[in-house]
Amino acid sequence: MFDLLSYLIASMGLQLLWSFGLACLDVYALRGKRDLQNPVLVSLFVVGDWVTAMLSLAAACSSAGIIVLYARDLDFCKAQSHIPCRQFEISIILAFITWLLIAMSSHVMFWILASF
Repeated sequence: MFDLLSYLIASMGLQLLWSFGLACLDVYALRGKRDLQNPVLVSLFVVGDWVTAMLSLAAACSSAGIIVLYARDLDFCKAQSHIPCRQFEISIILAFITWLLIAMSSHVMFWILASF
């Protein structure tokens, strides 16, 4: 079961690295009073947000499918009480919330790119 949800873990790890990199770039720009309104740089941000959004959505949907299969269709979670299915469900809900926020970010970045 843990191997089946490793795609969700890898996707959220990539999202964490991408977001941390953007946060560091923002801090650098604020401290150095630099402008990040470069069309090439903004288009890189848009593509990065789109890629991480699609990976996050795919990971959340596939993990949700696995949990539905195990918890509802096979009753695997009732038979194996030592497996924390409720924690997996919470992590999948948080993954969908993360995807929603990434989707909003990529939408805003797309309109910033379109304003150039």
